[in-house]
Order: sequence, then structure tokens, then C-alpha cells
Amino acid sequence: MNDLTTLSVGDTILTQDIPLSRAALIDYAAASGDHNPIHWSERFATEVGLDGVIAHGMLSMALVIAPIADWLGDPGAIVDYRTRFSAPVLVPDAASGSPATPTASLSLEAKVGAVDAEAGTLRIDATVRAGETDVLSRTQIRVAR
Repeated sequence: MNDLTTLSVGDTILTQDIPLSRAALIDYAAASGDHNPIHWSERFATEVGLDGVIAHGMLSMALVIAPIADWLGDPGAIVDYRTRFSAPVLVPDAASGSPATPTASLSLEAKVGAVDAEAGTLRIDATVRAGETDVLSRTQIRVAR
């Protein structure tokens, strides 16, 4: 596990681009049981007013927390994780090739937002974008130090 006691407010702990593909959406639908056609049917998604197929919100949350848990070295150190879904993550169809070809990505930047020495925790604030759009807002991960 990383030594969290050396971190200060404002320290960047992680930046990463996280690829997304239509195949990932299908895999997540199978695992979660969320087979809503907005996550796999272009026709249906546009009929209900979306710009195209979108990623599951919970998939986006999972994709963001995984590299943070890896960086921590101990996923059990995460004591709280919260976010707001602020915009859909569009995942276009691959123009050619496999549906597993990434056609979208989430950009993650995680920084130390607060340190509570008395409680023995720190708060990681994450900025999550798809392109220039914030897709998760107020994303905070509280971890034990």
C-alpha cells in the first residue's frame, strides 16, 4: 500500500485515460442484469432523445474506482465513494473492426482534496471527463491512512 501519510492537499495521485467499447457495455449488462437498450441499441437510444448509445453510470463509477484501488494497493482502504452523474458517456459504434475496439474514454485525474489526521483518513477528489465534458461530478473517495 502507498504511504498515504506523506500526501498533502492538492497532491495529484493519479491521471489515467480509461478506454470504453461497445463490448464493455454488453459485458457490463450481462454482469449487472441492466439490459436497457440505451446501452446497446443506437436506434432506441436516439428514439428516446439521446445522441447515441451511452455507458451505464455504474460502469463509469467502477471504471474510475478500479485504478484508484490499484494505486492504493489495498481496496479495503476505501471507506466511502460518492459521485453525481452529470452527463452521459457516449460510446459510438466502431466504424470497422471489432465491437471490442475502444471508441470512447474517460479521463481521470485524482487529487488529495482533504486530510483528516484525527480521523486517520484522506479524501481523494476525482475529475472525470469524456472529452471536454465532466461526466461524473463531486466524485470523492474517502480512504483510511
